Amino acid sequence: MKAAVLHTLGKPPGCEDFPEPVAGDGEVLVHVHAAALKPVDKQLASGSHYASSQTLPRICGIDGVGHLDDGQRVFFGGTRTPYGAMAERTVVRKVFTFPLPETLSDETAAAIMNPGISAWLTLVGRAKLVAGDNVLILGATGVTGQLAIRIAKLLGAARVVGAGRNQERLNTLHEIGADAVIQLDATADQLSEAFAREAGAPGFQVVVDYVWGKSAEAFFAAITRKEFAAIESEIRYVQAGEGAGPTITLPAAVLRSTPVTIMGTAGMPPRDLLFDAMNKVMAHAANGELKIDTERVPLAEIEAAWGREPQGRRLVVIP
Repeated sequence: MKAAVLHTLGKPPGCEDFPEPVAGDGEVLVHVHAAALKPVDKQLASGSHYASSQTLPRICGIDGVGHLDDGQRVFFGGTRTPYGAMAERTVVRKVFTFPLPETLSDETAAAIMNPGISAWLTLVGRAKLVAGDNVLILGATGVTGQLAIRIAKLLGAARVVGAGRNQERLNTLHEIGADAVIQLDATADQLSEAFAREAGAPGFQVVVDYVWGKSAEAFFAAITRKEFAAIESEIRYVQAGEGAGPTITLPAAVLRSTPVTIMGTAGMPPRDLLFDAMNKVMAHAANGELKIDTERVPLAEIEAAWGREPQGRRLVVIP
């Protein structure tokens, strides 16, 4: 069968022949229809992700859409190494296959499930968003950031502010629910002023950060108090990505003067929370409340597509 085969960490995979998978106990074969090319797939293939496998050669892709031998169409994840989703066929545990509604296309399902579930779990499981919260999304012009805006609104957020670097995408965020936007390509002082202005008197209760770097530093500068003050509402700050830089400088005064809790996304959530998020995202995508821009890429062109950085949309590999 044809597959996107990785031979060397840090180099793109190529489309080539790979041995057919054989299902073991508790496993099923999946005939793949589509698999999204995501940042995490590239990180795993580069060796930079904490969960990167050293087993080579192997097939790239952690999840996708396909059908089982009985014809059932499913979303799947958790492929067994060295098999991956970017192939004509793969092998997974049966419990990691999920029936898809007929109204959800292969391409949309493959593209939206991973970032949609990630955004849902970040807002619900980590940030504990409740109706009436004010939310700031840093990195809102990316695929997951755009979904996070819409999901925050679906969960009852009172106000959602989207901050991003892609001006073209930034101009469209109002259409998906953003109440205000902030351009991140500004000076540190300008960013701090913008964060303070958009926070207003109520402040932000939830911040989801997909970029880190200087925008995070500017936000923390904006919320640092210069005097003793009574605690009003806590800021739950979730660090979810590092698109603008892997490190920041964090003055101690930020944590001593401001009611802020900084946390990460914390890896794999409990199974019941994961499945609930999956069902919610699937349902909202099926009825059109969650959408994603996609671009089809033939499996044969995977090497050329690997280095591309589509702005605000997801490449979907079609075997």
